[in-house]
Amino acid sequence: MWETPVLLSMRAIFVTFRVVMVVGTLCFSVACTSVGGARSSTTSQDGHPTPLKEWQIIDTATGQPVSLNQWMALLLQQDIIYLGEEHHNRFHIDAAITVLQILKAGGRTPALAMEMFGWDGQAALDQYLSGLDLNRQEFLETVRWRQNWGGLFEDYEPLIRLAKEQHWTVDAMNPPKPLVRIVAKNGLTQAESDPMMAQWGMKDEAIVDDPIYRARILEQLQACHGKGDNSLYQTMLDASMFRDEGMAKTLVHRLNQIRSVSDTMAGPLVSYTGAGHIQYNLPVPKRVARRLTDQVRQVSVYMTSFAVERSEELQGMIQEKVADYLWLTPVSAKGPPRRC
Repeated sequence: MWETPVLLSMRAIFVTFRVVMVVGTLCFSVACTSVGGARSSTTSQDGHPTPLKEWQIIDTATGQPVSLNQWMALLLQQDIIYLGEEHHNRFHIDAAITVLQILKAGGRTPALAMEMFGWDGQAALDQYLSGLDLNRQEFLETVRWRQNWGGLFEDYEPLIRLAKEQHWTVDAMNPPKPLVRIVAKNGLTQAESDPMMAQWGMKDEAIVDDPIYRARILEQLQACHGKGDNSLYQTMLDASMFRDEGMAKTLVHRLNQIRSVSDTMAGPLVSYTGAGHIQYNLPVPKRVARRLTDQVRQVSVYMTSFAVERSEELQGMIQEKVADYLWLTPVSAKGPPRRC
């Protein structure tokens, strides 16, 4: 597997972790474990500049970087860890693998959930992970990869390979694409009567129209598609809410399964989606919390490319608390993230 600086550092971290666990304490250093890369800066609480650089993890509550050792303790305490990516950025796949390896090193059995698969591919996904009677090409056809996601499966294959090797579950997070298209075309009100809604268990689901979420999504739709009356974007907003609610439903179902077993080392659940689905903790995390009757420990990690020319934009993301943590990675081979 292609190893980035953060993955290379994991070997030493795993050893440190085991020793630290024996003595019952963890190092809470604030020194950054990042290696190399161009730099910008943010301002610390005492007014001194703190350099921004690749592979840095920024706590948006403080605006300060945290070390992997410090972060390790936090991740092991969570029920759900939300990782939000720039699509097809291999560095973000490596970052996700780092998180999964941290959990594994802590003796945990994480469960993975991915936006890249639709519910109509879950059976094929389960079969492929079990290693029974399904080669790679057959898997891609029966999981409906091209129809539900498209793009290169190779971009996301390392996550599936790791889960398969470790015998971890992987949940398909997305409602089937044909069902999402119905909502996007007709809106939620008309879509409710479609037989597919009942087929996939969404007919009686409450799709909560959160006003803060609505304002954020409409702002982004208008920025990408031009200004217009909000009604022009209503079906797009409906489809967005529908997908996020469906993903939240999937995560809650798996979390309840994890909680139902007697194994205290089961979990946490790692959600892997586009970063837009975790922004400001509104799209999926807030819907998950709303669906649960008891408290959920969850943390969101917004992964994004670091480049000096993005300094002002990154500072704004930190100040607005786009997620609980901002993870700065190298720019994808395909270039900086697109606005829309």
